[in-house]
Amino acid sequence: MLSEFDLIKEYFQRPQHAARAVLGIGDDCALLAPTPGMQTAISSDMLVEGRHFFAGEDPQRLGHKALAVNLSDLAAMGARPVGFTLALALPAADRAWLQGFSQGLFALADAFNIELIGGDTTKGPLTICITVFGELRPGQALRRSAAQAGDDIWISGTLGDARLALAGYRQELAQPLDAAAQRAAAVRMHTPVPRVELGVLLAQQGIAHAAIDISDGLIGDLGHILQRSGVGATLDVDALPAGDVLATRDAALRRAYTAAGGDDYELCFTAPAASRAAILAAAGSVATPVTRVGSIDAQAGLRLVDAAGGALDLQLAGFDHFAS
Repeated sequence: MLSEFDLIKEYFQRPQHAARAVLGIGDDCALLAPTPGMQTAISSDMLVEGRHFFAGEDPQRLGHKALAVNLSDLAAMGARPVGFTLALALPAADRAWLQGFSQGLFALADAFNIELIGGDTTKGPLTICITVFGELRPGQALRRSAAQAGDDIWISGTLGDARLALAGYRQELAQPLDAAAQRAAAVRMHTPVPRVELGVLLAQQGIAHAAIDISDGLIGDLGHILQRSGVGATLDVDALPAGDVLATRDAALRRAYTAAGGDDYELCFTAPAASRAAILAAAGSVATPVTRVGSIDAQAGLRLVDAAGGALDLQLAGFDHFAS
């Protein structure tokens, strides 16, 4: 039987490879050496079995997603990741599960050259909490409160396939997905790609004003920017870039799942019209597609329009963790 400390040593303790961690796993605290002249960005996200993922989820995919959703928060601020901690509650110390989970976790960590520097483990319902640490120069952070009237609204990547996959799993679709389409859409749900490189460039180059990552649905998450910035917006719902699988479905479903689907982990950001060429160049340099989908207005409220500019009366809302 694995003890708590055996579990950590066997599956989560690795040789230090990043110079910023002066002291990593094995003591009461980790010690980080901040880069001179930089600010530290910190974010935490929790994933709970039965709430954020299905019971029996593949552990390797779960390891990837647990870190990816946190890295997405750093991307939204324009911060470069430097390390993370992991708090893990497990029903049992299952070796096969731990092997898969740690492989998925560290594969993504290695892709961004960051290391696990500490955390905690205990017995209990399966719950994963990761805290990430990033850095950026003072004054560069892409804050929710910085959108300005006249800004364009941009979206990275595509939206809606993650929500479509969830609908397929729940058998909510009038026209069910075939097995191949379900697998393709599920890639976006289980293994999102955090847009760290794009977020860092937008912040470093000063070409965006405000940003947020799309975790609970675009309408809800954009609403946070509008509220914090004291502005409104006009959103062209038909311009929203649908995922490859969702793009084959009917217009009503495309509109619903791109505008309010959730679990996309793309960036929504605002920027002045003068930044359009710079944004396209930055996005191209990191091979990340971006789409201009609306504008920030001085008038409060969110107005949804179609491709011709006609008003849409869509009853859509973002995900609320306490609404159901």
